Amino acid sequence: MKAKYILKRFRIPRHIPRVALRTASPGTVKYVGKERETPVKIQVMEYHNDHFSEKEIRNITEILPLKDSPMVTWVNVTGVHDTLLIESIGEAFGIHSLVLEDIANTTQRPKLEEYDGYLFAVVKMTYLDNVSGEIVIEQISLIIGKNYVISFQEKEEDVLTGLRQRIRTGKGRIRKMGSDYLLYAILDSIVDFYFTVLEQLGDRIENLEEILLKHADQSLLNDIYHLKQDLIFLRKSIWPMREVISSMQHAEHNLITKQVGFFLRDAYDHTIQVIETVETFRDMASGMQDLYLSTISNKMNEVMKVLTIFAAIFIPLTFLAGVYGMNFHNIPELSWKWGYPAWWGLVVALGVGMLIYFKRRKWM
Repeated sequence: MKAKYILKRFRIPRHIPRVALRTASPGTVKYVGKERETPVKIQVMEYHNDHFSEKEIRNITEILPLKDSPMVTWVNVTGVHDTLLIESIGEAFGIHSLVLEDIANTTQRPKLEEYDGYLFAVVKMTYLDNVSGEIVIEQISLIIGKNYVISFQEKEEDVLTGLRQRIRTGKGRIRKMGSDYLLYAILDSIVDFYFTVLEQLGDRIENLEEILLKHADQSLLNDIYHLKQDLIFLRKSIWPMREVISSMQHAEHNLITKQVGFFLRDAYDHTIQVIETVETFRDMASGMQDLYLSTISNKMNEVMKVLTIFAAIFIPLTFLAGVYGMNFHNIPELSWKWGYPAWWGLVVALGVGMLIYFKRRKWM
């Protein structure tokens, strides 16, 4: 069975941004990303130690009082293709126009920026699509203020379901902490899910290695190539996360408390572990490619060895046949009664003798 039918492939959708000329002035909010027609959803969670409420906002005017709420407020916006809505939220919370421009651009590199009264972070979220099984990389933009966190994500699917459930049930320390801990919890959920994606890639590598030892063909080489491309693309999304979390740890801003800084250090360690795992997988993929080429070369050598052995055996037999078939009258064996059987006996004995000799010399 061909390798391409045995191995379940995972593909990271690659939307490689092309360099485009700026056609509008800086700070102009323009959506850059895949075309979407789904309506934008705004979900709000408000909580403190003894209180929790959750609602979906239908009217943008409902968002105005949230900035000054004494409780920790998490505003999650699903869909960044509605630029008018993004501008309205930015106006309500006093967000800089350059930040709004970056939010609407889904090709941003992960980064952290400090502004008066809030922090702005861009990270990449990875998860497995339930239908296609592909590895999806999605941008999520985060704004943290004194008592609020605003998150902007492209689609409704995400890796934050467990975090939302912890807030609803009040488990852990989440409802006892401030908005900076909520920011950490979001980042921690994103980083932890990297391990789930890497686990799937690890299984994929094991399958490739198993197939490589049993059946190596051109389709397997294509699988290895796509695996390397996936790892490179994944690395480009994960590597800057280390810089983002490190910058949060050392940010000279009163929004990140020293207590939460210790938790960010733990998330930073997890990010380093993820990066090291990706690098290990890249080395393994390169090793599999080399092993594939070596396997093909060894198979070719085996074929050439067999052909060489047959050629070596038939060279003396061809010589005997040529001598025996020469048209000379003075060949004694031509008139001998047992000449023909003797010739065949000599041919068979010579062939068997050469095979035994090759076997003893371990040439075959």
